Amino acid sequence: MADKATLRVWRGTKDKPGEFQEFEVETYPGMVVLDAIHDVQATQDPNLAVRWNCKAGRCGSCSAEINGRPRLLCMTRMSHFEPGEPITVTPMKSFPLIRDLVTDISHNYRMAKKIPPFKPRPREADGTWRMQQHDIDRIQEFRKCIECFLCQDVCHVLRDHDKHESFAGPRFMIQLANLDMHPLDTVDRRPMIKDTFGIGYCNITRCCTEVCPENITITDNGIIPLKERIADDFYDPVKWLLRKVMGTKKKKSLPVVQEAGSKKSEAPKAKKKEPADAEE
Repeated sequence: MADKATLRVWRGTKDKPGEFQEFEVETYPGMVVLDAIHDVQATQDPNLAVRWNCKAGRCGSCSAEINGRPRLLCMTRMSHFEPGEPITVTPMKSFPLIRDLVTDISHNYRMAKKIPPFKPRPREADGTWRMQQHDIDRIQEFRKCIECFLCQDVCHVLRDHDKHESFAGPRFMIQLANLDMHPLDTVDRRPMIKDTFGIGYCNITRCCTEVCPENITITDNGIIPLKERIADDFYDPVKWLLRKVMGTKKKKSLPVVQEAGSKKSEAPKAKKKEPADAEE
């Protein structure tokens, strides 16, 4: 006889108070929580809403909270839990609820639009770019992000303090670190990292690193180096003085792309230089 498991699934919409509903499903070897949710949809309640796509841990769509921990439904095996233990499945807490296990994550895409894109320096004389291998190795892990937004969900700055407009969150700190550390990029985003994206709010609890399904070392390899660079640029008086004296070359700064309807004023345009007086 097949073993059975009990799912406690959150049911509700953004307009109505929600509650838990229990379902009993038969388990089999290799079964994941997303399989159990699909079983409920197929045999008990076709109206249960869940977002998913690949079922292979590549798309990041099926993010939810299982027994209070942000996880991918498709990568969490039923055998991970003790027999007879109820498995509680809830939507991500840091984002507005749409229905059941589906949340509105559109804020993340609006935040992504604010980040100026990669802009490489001109190619060298032979038409190529040259980089050191250690520079590539340093940022390679940041490219593994599948945008599941579990790190955004567990971040207490967003989850508990609702600083969505002031703090970009771990996912975008990694994106900014990837750009800032890229040896070919020419855009200086550090003033935006400090002010617009609010890196100062992060107090490096490393909770984002713990839930990352791609095992990206978000805090130690991304956020902490960014914090150190911001401190060097804006708060180290010795380095500030050296830059003033030595005239250290900096990346080109670009204004932040504002959302439609934003009341924030755009960055002031540089004034044109007056032509020098012609020699007599």
